[in-house]
Amino acid sequence: MLAGLMNLLRACWRPSSDRYVHTGSDAVGRQDGLLWYKDTGQHMNGEFSIAVVQANNLLEDQSQIESGPLSSLESGPYGTFVGIYDGHGGPETSRFINDHLFHHLKRFASEQQGMSADVIKKAFQATEEGFFSLVSRQWPTKPQIAAVGSCCLVGVICGGTLYIANVGDSRAVLGRLVKATGEVLSVQLSAEHNAGIESVRQELFSLHPDDSHIVVLKHNVWRVKGLIQVSRSIGDVYLKKAEFNREPLYTKFRLREPFRRPILSAEPSISVHPLQPHDQFLIFASDGLWEHLSNQEAVNIVQNNPRNGSARRLVKAALQEAAKKREMRYSDLKKIDRGVRRHFHDDITVIVVFLDSNLVSRASTVKGPALSVRGGGVNLPANSLAPCTTPMELNTS
Repeated sequence: MLAGLMNLLRACWRPSSDRYVHTGSDAVGRQDGLLWYKDTGQHMNGEFSIAVVQANNLLEDQSQIESGPLSSLESGPYGTFVGIYDGHGGPETSRFINDHLFHHLKRFASEQQGMSADVIKKAFQATEEGFFSLVSRQWPTKPQIAAVGSCCLVGVICGGTLYIANVGDSRAVLGRLVKATGEVLSVQLSAEHNAGIESVRQELFSLHPDDSHIVVLKHNVWRVKGLIQVSRSIGDVYLKKAEFNREPLYTKFRLREPFRRPILSAEPSISVHPLQPHDQFLIFASDGLWEHLSNQEAVNIVQNNPRNGSARRLVKAALQEAAKKREMRYSDLKKIDRGVRRHFHDDITVIVVFLDSNLVSRASTVKGPALSVRGGGVNLPANSLAPCTTPMELNTS
């Protein structure tokens, strides 16, 4: 296995600089090989930093930061919206979320004339229903879209309150100053839905008491129905609606027994946190980061370095850990191209949001400059083929 992988690498290993050159200004983000980043920017509540590194043939992570109006009403609310969408099986679902979720949130915030957990929950539901409709339309010509899905992590800062909503296993972590010691400690804010977590397996067993194979240990990894690690997602219609779990869907996705109730859920776990003056910053990231860094390690990296380039610094630290685990140099890992790179790490997206307590505490009716930034990647047509090969079975996140 290892010898075959090394032969594959020799065929694909050439400096990335001759294909994806360093371009752009930090105003719109910069591209450096498979890394895209914007080192610094200003949102309504402070500064931010964003970075994305691609591993898959087509980037499956999508992300955005929106700041300013959170509805269509002149009266507000105003604030900052952060989204991390970690796709699996393809980029279609994460791209769909990037195009629709924030617009749904603004619509419901307008209807309810304010921000709330209910507004966010309705935005998730409308996005899920919209993707269902897309799958229904494309099923006759593109049936495999039924097996594409995405995790979805959202943070909303509005009127001194932080809302965190999540389906899947991306993560939001707060850096909180302890005044007595001067330390900045990590506080995980998001609940994760991964079958590797005992409480998630127990939840699945309680929801499906008649199915002893609802969770299966496969190749030392817990998977729902032996197929997918996450128990909640947007998309993955083949595990939510039985009419899409049949031919012409690929055999590997089809279940032997028909199911009567949805196996996966799109119900977000939502928590509400009044922000305090000692809350320093937030780290939003796809699980590609957390596979290599602990919460506290990530917080330490942000706290102990300049704000400028924080997200890029976290991505680099994760890649250095990924290289170390394979006993290779970081500089050599960077030379491996997309597709093949997925053998070594996942797509990684990081958004660091710094909190200025004077700005955070303002009322949600106070206006601020509008900002809209989306995480980038190698700009390729949707039908592009990998330079060498894409590892199989790595996209069932």
